[in-house]
Amino acid sequence: MKKVCNTVESMVDDMLDGYVWAFPHVKRSDYDNRIIVRNTCVKDADTHVSLLIGNGSGHEPIAMGFVGGGMLDANVVGDIFTAPSADLILDGIKAVCGRAGTILLISQHSGDVINGRAAIMLAREQNIAVEYLLMYDDIASAPKHDAHHRRGGAGTLFIYKILGQASEQGQGIHDLLKLGENIRDNTVTLSAALQPGVSPLTAKPMFTLPDDEVFLGMGVHGEPGAGRLKMCGAEQLVAEMMQRLLADHPIASGGRVLVIVNGMGGTTMMELLIVWRQVHLYLKHKNITAINPIIGSYVTTQQMGGFSISLLEPTDEMIRLWTADSDTPYFPKIPKD
Repeated sequence: MKKVCNTVESMVDDMLDGYVWAFPHVKRSDYDNRIIVRNTCVKDADTHVSLLIGNGSGHEPIAMGFVGGGMLDANVVGDIFTAPSADLILDGIKAVCGRAGTILLISQHSGDVINGRAAIMLAREQNIAVEYLLMYDDIASAPKHDAHHRRGGAGTLFIYKILGQASEQGQGIHDLLKLGENIRDNTVTLSAALQPGVSPLTAKPMFTLPDDEVFLGMGVHGEPGAGRLKMCGAEQLVAEMMQRLLADHPIASGGRVLVIVNGMGGTTMMELLIVWRQVHLYLKHKNITAINPIIGSYVTTQQMGGFSISLLEPTDEMIRLWTADSDTPYFPKIPKD
């Protein structure tokens, strides 16, 4: 399969050049050019807690696209589908740390967790005030009673935005960690994969799937999930997914829910809007109000076909922070009621 690039070896750095040259919001850090930091809306790290995350490249716009005002202070970018090293994450922490403290967000995948925790240890040995928050939301990767072993999915966007805005508004590190845990514990995500992405490293499909099947719960790297279904219409597919999501995290009649419909990279906006229509109708039938949705491709795996649905049962504070304006290259403007 064809990819537009110069060489496989230069893909990540060529992408980062293109990114910072396109958007004045961000720049490459003096600590290491694989660290993307704010160039505008820079916070005072001595009075405001800084937030960053490290992740493998190939899933853009997450997370470099969410560095900026009201969200992340830095993103440490690893090689394709590979977590950045502990030393590189440590440099990212140093690039944004201050007396107010720093929170390293870690999406729960093995390499990210191992290297992130190692970076935390190295930082603390140097007397840097840093904590970490594990993020997980994928209901297909572990049962409810074992939720702390779940993978991170598109629902982690709720944490980026809400925690980023709370930090911008001056909340302290312990309040932020408590808020982040509350968001995480009330978020559920389920995906539906229709066709494979193509690895930039091998130029080959990342998995195989018959044309008449859908894979429920596949992870962002092709990890196994809940199993396969026969291909069906949007109404039936979304109803199956919503039933599983609400069984895992029940929401009472009359409740509210924030919604993310996320494309995996190879799904058209037409399809995503049809999915959102079905989510909206399903929730309306359950007398649950869907508020402030975002619909688009934010956590991708190259041209993988499919989508995920993420739900967060919010508090009033979460809604206020979710809908507050941000200033980043790729996070959308969230509709307000």
